[in-house]
Amino acid sequence: MAETAAFQDAVTVRPAVPADAQPLGTWGAELIALHHQFDAERFIGAGSATPSKYASFLEREIGRPDAVVLVAEDHGSLVGYVYAAHEGRDYMSLRGPAGVIHDLFVDPARRGEGIGRSLLEAAIYDLKSKGAELLVLSTAYRNEAAQSLFAAVGFRPTMIEMTHWTNKRRPQE
Repeated sequence: MAETAAFQDAVTVRPAVPADAQPLGTWGAELIALHHQFDAERFIGAGSATPSKYASFLEREIGRPDAVVLVAEDHGSLVGYVYAAHEGRDYMSLRGPAGVIHDLFVDPARRGEGIGRSLLEAAIYDLKSKGAELLVLSTAYRNEAAQSLFAAVGFRPTMIEMTHWTNKRRPQE
């Protein structure tokens, strides 16, 4: 998707600062809720404390040398974020060191404008500059819009997670 001149003039991608943590925590909770909507049996839901807990987590990640926390900003208002990290070997994931993109979120009112792609490309650039050669991410099976974006940027499917509950009732959270 080509960026328009208006997009380039209005939206910038920059490193997050601690003052950004609260809105990012709210969006992190929305991301959790979205996954829960996709599959309530697989994904945990967001509770009333989730925004502040997630904000605290991201605030700790901001400025960590191996972490990438970027925000998209439009005339002083945040419109999206990406959180990623350069991580070491992970035997459970059967991979060597990699840049792992954990979160990508764009304000629902601003989706389809190229903001997600700009955040993703900026995160890829930062992860490469931290030495990541392999980049990985996970996406909900039903999140076809995200999968389209990731494929357009060069990601390809490599794993399928499958779930099974051993009893008919889901455990209480």
